[in-house]
Amino acid sequence: MDKHGQKTKLSRVEVEHIAELAKLSLTDEEKERFGEQLSAILEYAEVLQRLDTEAIPPTATVLPLRNVMAADEVRPSFSRDDVLANAPEAENGCFKVRAILE
Repeated sequence: MDKHGQKTKLSRVEVEHIAELAKLSLTDEEKERFGEQLSAILEYAEVLQRLDTEAIPPTATVLPLRNVMAADEVRPSFSRDDVLANAPEAENGCFKVRAILE
């Protein structure tokens, strides 16, 4: 909402600019629909901005912290022939890929 309490709606130019930034090609119907949806999201964000959060401490996460990494364990691996069986190209027991750097 603007300073007079009126709903703020994104203009078609703003929607087209956002679509360009996102590299989206939108039809006229999509521009209208997404403009309305984005405007509603921005209006809700403005409501959230007005909430008093002074008494709420900054929070990195609301979930308890825990380590999700598995312990390293030595286990049998696939044989080199099995690993390379579906490779498009192999050479001297290694994957052969096209060079990407000069």
